Amino acid sequence: MPRIDDLLTAGTTYSFEFFPPRTDAGEAKLRATLNELEPLGPSFVSVTYGAGGSTRERTHQIVVDMLERTTMTPMAHLTAVNHSRAELAEILARYRDAGVQNVLALRGDPPGSPPGPTSSGDEGEAVWELERAMDLVELAHEVGGGQFAVGVAAHPEGHPASPDLGTDRRHLAAKLKAADFGVTQFFFDVDDYLAMVEEVGGHGCETPIVPGVMPVTNVRQIERFAQLSGAGFPAELAERLQAVADDPVEVAHIGVEVATELCQRLLDAGAPGLHFYTLNASTATREIYANLNLPVPQR
Repeated sequence: MPRIDDLLTAGTTYSFEFFPPRTDAGEAKLRATLNELEPLGPSFVSVTYGAGGSTRERTHQIVVDMLERTTMTPMAHLTAVNHSRAELAEILARYRDAGVQNVLALRGDPPGSPPGPTSSGDEGEAVWELERAMDLVELAHEVGGGQFAVGVAAHPEGHPASPDLGTDRRHLAAKLKAADFGVTQFFFDVDDYLAMVEEVGGHGCETPIVPGVMPVTNVRQIERFAQLSGAGFPAELAERLQAVADDPVEVAHIGVEVATELCQRLLDAGAPGLHFYTLNASTATREIYANLNLPVPQR
């Protein structure tokens, strides 16, 4: 399986993100979604890691299953929170030994807690020995011995925990320099993404940053995600969606239309790829693919 940094060097990438389901019904839905999206020939697909490592084994299982049973190149998410350094090294070694070559290294936040590391180990508290995503990047390179392409997260509007945008960009540039590529949190304003790329470039960082796109298919869900991530939800888009909130078909239509426009502008501006947050559903992603006339492998 290829490394994502090599894929980015070769050309524009198109990728999908999924989350590990918690129920049998959710797993069946994910399997159906994978079957519907695999024919699009994504460059890679990623599998998230639940808050505090709550989906640790499910994430590992799905990633390895993808590697062994599909044509898709998987990327495993991994967070430092609620894990000791030894535990993280063990998880990375399992991925290495299974043949996984791509990892997204995240700091993470404790479930239900504000951002910030703790390493007390007392009952009910997180064991958090690696305080920065960069520490996890370095551990992944150490354990992988050159096998892993390691990615990190980027926030076009700045991380919610950053004291100011200038500090955020300095830290992001340093993190990206230690990694092989970046993937952004979802956003709605192309200018925020372009400004972020330019600003980290001013710190001497040339690591490719793939923009993340989340089509709006459920108004309440997206607004909640935006609040958690710090992404601004455009007032004009909110008004359009609220006007048709009782019509899920029209909500999805607007969401696909807006996401298609966002993707086209990103591609026109030279973005190295597009990373779709699918929410384990395929319809919106497939429609955007068709709207953009993106390349699909011939069977």
